[in-house]
Amino acid sequence: MENLSFMIMFACILVPSIIANDSINVLQSMSDGETLVSKGEIYELGFFSPGRSQKRYLGIWYKNIPMQTVVWVANRENPINDSSGILTVNSTGNLVLTQNGSLVWYTNPHQQALNPVVELLDSGNLVIRNEAETDPKAFLWQSFEHPSDTFLAGMKLGWDLKTDQERKLTSWKSPDDPSPGDVSRVLKLYNYPEFYIVRGEQKLFRFGPWNGLYFSGVPDLNITIYGLNFVRNIDEIYFTYSIPNTSFISRSVVNQTGIIYRYTWVEEYKNWIYRTLPGEFCDNYGFCGPYGNCLKSQACQCLKGFSPKSQEAWNSSNWSRGCVRNTPLSCKDKLKDGFVKFEGLKVPDTTHTLLDESIGLKECKDKCLNNCSCMAYTNSDIRDGGSGCVIWFGDLIDLKQQTVGQDLYVRMPASELVGSNPPEPVYRHKRNTPKIVASTVAAICGVLLLSSYFIYSIRRKYAEKNKSQKDDINLPTFDFSSISRATNHFSQNNKLGQGGFGVVYKGMLPNGQEIAVKRLSKTSIQGLDEFKNEAMLIAKLQHRNLVKLFGCSIQQDEKLLIYEFMPNRSLDYIIFDSTRRALLDWAKRFDIINGIARGLLYLHHDSRLKIIHRDLKTSNVLLDSNMNPKISDFGMARIFALNQDEADTNKVVGTYGYMPPEYAAHGSFSTKSDVFSFGVIVLEIISGRKNRRSYDSQHNLNLLGHAWRLWIENRPMELVDDLVDDLAGQFEIIRYIHIGLLCVQQRPQDRPEMSSVILMLNGEKLLPEPSQPGFYTGKDYSNTTPSSRNIDSYTLNEISDTMLEGR
Repeated sequence: MENLSFMIMFACILVPSIIANDSINVLQSMSDGETLVSKGEIYELGFFSPGRSQKRYLGIWYKNIPMQTVVWVANRENPINDSSGILTVNSTGNLVLTQNGSLVWYTNPHQQALNPVVELLDSGNLVIRNEAETDPKAFLWQSFEHPSDTFLAGMKLGWDLKTDQERKLTSWKSPDDPSPGDVSRVLKLYNYPEFYIVRGEQKLFRFGPWNGLYFSGVPDLNITIYGLNFVRNIDEIYFTYSIPNTSFISRSVVNQTGIIYRYTWVEEYKNWIYRTLPGEFCDNYGFCGPYGNCLKSQACQCLKGFSPKSQEAWNSSNWSRGCVRNTPLSCKDKLKDGFVKFEGLKVPDTTHTLLDESIGLKECKDKCLNNCSCMAYTNSDIRDGGSGCVIWFGDLIDLKQQTVGQDLYVRMPASELVGSNPPEPVYRHKRNTPKIVASTVAAICGVLLLSSYFIYSIRRKYAEKNKSQKDDINLPTFDFSSISRATNHFSQNNKLGQGGFGVVYKGMLPNGQEIAVKRLSKTSIQGLDEFKNEAMLIAKLQHRNLVKLFGCSIQQDEKLLIYEFMPNRSLDYIIFDSTRRALLDWAKRFDIINGIARGLLYLHHDSRLKIIHRDLKTSNVLLDSNMNPKISDFGMARIFALNQDEADTNKVVGTYGYMPPEYAAHGSFSTKSDVFSFGVIVLEIISGRKNRRSYDSQHNLNLLGHAWRLWIENRPMELVDDLVDDLAGQFEIIRYIHIGLLCVQQRPQDRPEMSSVILMLNGEKLLPEPSQPGFYTGKDYSNTTPSSRNIDSYTLNEISDTMLEGR
C-alpha cells in the first residue's frame, strides 16, 4: 500500500515536459493530447474516445491509417472522465496512469528497474526496459503480454507455464466500450492443446489442434505470408506469427458477437479486407453432435457405421443430438474391434485425449485397441509422413469434412469393417424371382381390373390425372383431409401470405409439427407445371439455407406442398417495415446476406444439380426462429447441365425489380441472373428500401440507380438504413454495398460468380470497381460505350409485378 501511495505521489509532483518521439523516461510525462510514435511511424500511443463515448482511454493505434484503428487499450476497465489523464514512469519501472492525482492504471514489472524507459516499438509493443540494456528483447514489462482484443505479429497467445500467466484475447463489450466482454480466444491446456473462441465457458468455435503444419480446423491460413509458429515446452506454450514484409499490415480481432476477424490493410483501396471465423455453419462448435460429420454442401452426415440418435430431429435439420453406433463395440474381446480410416477431417475436440509423441501410428493403434475407452487415434504431427500419437476417449465431437484435412482412425465393431461379414449375394433367391414378379403383377392387374369395373368414369378420369401429376415426384404424400384439418380447413386466420400461384397457410400436424402449406390456385394457368417443378427440385436438395419440403398432396383438383414452418415469415415482411427492421442490427443483416449467398452457392455449384432459381427476391427468402434465411419457391427454377452456362426462353416469368436486363429483354438466363437478384437483395437489406421505387426525383432513379450515384459521388453511407444507429462497422457496410453493386452490373459477364461472392463477403478477395448497374437511367459514368450500357428503354415506370408471357 505504501508503494502504491508513493507511485501516486511521484506521478503528481512530476512536471510535464516535452517528450521524445517514441519513448519517455522518469523525468518526462505524457498528457492527453500528446502522443508517442514508434520510430518507423507505424504505431501511435495516446488518449482516445471510442465510438460515441466521451470517456478517455490510453491506447495504441495505427499511425498512418485514415480511420483510427485501436489495437491495445491500457485502462479497459477504468476509463478517465475527462482530458486530465497523465502517463508517467517512476524510478521503480512502473508505468502509471493518473487522473487528477488518482490512480487509474499501472504496470507491475517482473524485476527492479535501473533507469527505466518506456518505448513504443514498430511492432506495436509498448515496453519498459532499462536504458542501458543491450539485449533488444530484455523487457521489464511489455503490452504484448497483456493483449486486449487484437492479435498482432510477434504476440504470443497461450500460457507462460512458469508464472501461470494466460495470454488471451478478450472482446470489447461494444464499439463504444473497450472493457472486457464475455467472448475470448483462449488456449485450453488439454493433453493435446487447442485454441477456442468461447463465450464464458461455452465453446463457440474450435481452431483444431496444431498438427505440425497448421491448426486442424483452419488449414488455409496463409503460411507463406504469416509465418505460423506453435511452441510447446516446459516453460511456455503459445502460438505466434510473423510477417517478413513490414509494409504488410495485418491483425486479428475477437468480436463480442463471437467472431474472429482477420484484417489485412490494402493501401490501394485505403481499406481493410478480412475473413472471419467461424466462416460457415460447419464451423459452429458441435454443429452435428457426436459422431456427426459436417459437410459444407450437405450439412450433417453420420460417420459410416453410425445412425442419427433421433431420426425425427435429424429430418427436421436439428443435428445437435448427433449419431449413435449401429452395432455396439465388443470391449471384452478386442479382436472383434478394428478401425475405419476417415480422410480429410478436422479432427475431433481434444478435451479427452492422450498424447504420446514418442511412438508412431502402429504403436498408437495397439495402444488404442488395448483401451476399451479409446474411440479413435491418429498422428499428432503430420509432417514427413506422420509421427507421434494422439488417442481420443468418449464421443467424437465437432468433426468437419475439409478439402485439406487429416486422417482419423475410428474404432468400429467387426461387422462395420470393410470386407467383414459381407451381405448375402442377391443371386441366392434368383430362382424364386420370376414367380414372385409374376404373382405380384397378376395380383396388381386383378385389383386394377376390379377397380375399373366398379369406379365411375369421372373417378377414373381423376385417378389418371392424379397419376400423371405424381410422376417423377419422389416425395412423401399427405392425405388432403389431414392437411385440411391441420390448417383448420384453410381458415383465413391461418393464412400466411399469397403468391402468384396460390395461398400459403400455417398448420399443425397431429404430432405437434408446425407446417406451412402452399395451396395451388385452381384458377392458375401456369400452376401445375410450377407445382411439379418445385416438388421435384426441392425433393432432391438439402441445405440449411433452403426451405425444407416435407411432402405434397395431389387429390383431384387440389395440389398442396407441405413445408417446414418459418415463424418470422419472409424477408420482405421484416426488412420493409420500419418497426420490424429496426430490430435487425448490422450483424444480423450480414448473417442474412451470407446465408442467402451460401444457399445460392449450393444451388449453382455444390448440389447434385446445377439450378438457376430465376425468381429470387425478398418475399422468397424465409426466416426461421433465429432469423436464419432459407430460399424458397422453386416454381420457376431450371436445371442446367454441369457444363451448361446459359439458356433462353420465350416465356419470361418473374418479378421486375429483381429480374436482370438480359432476361427481361431477351429471355436469356444463367447463374448470373440469380447473382443480379442477389445484388438487389443486398442493397435492399442495407438500405431498408425497395428497389421498385423512385429515390431521386430529379433523375427518376430506382434503388440501384440511387446507390450507383451515391457510390460514384463517394457518398455510399447515405444509402444506409438510418433505423440502425450503430455505424461502428461502417467499412464493412461499405464493403457490402460494393459487393451489391458488383452483382447488379449491367453485363452478365461483369458480375461475379457466387463462389467469388462468398470470398468477397468473407474478405478473402479484393474487390474491383463496379460498373454501371442494370436499369440505370441517369448519367452514364462508365468508360464503356453508350450502346453497351444504355438501357433507357427500361424506365422505372415500366417495372411491374406482372408475370410476362413471351416477347
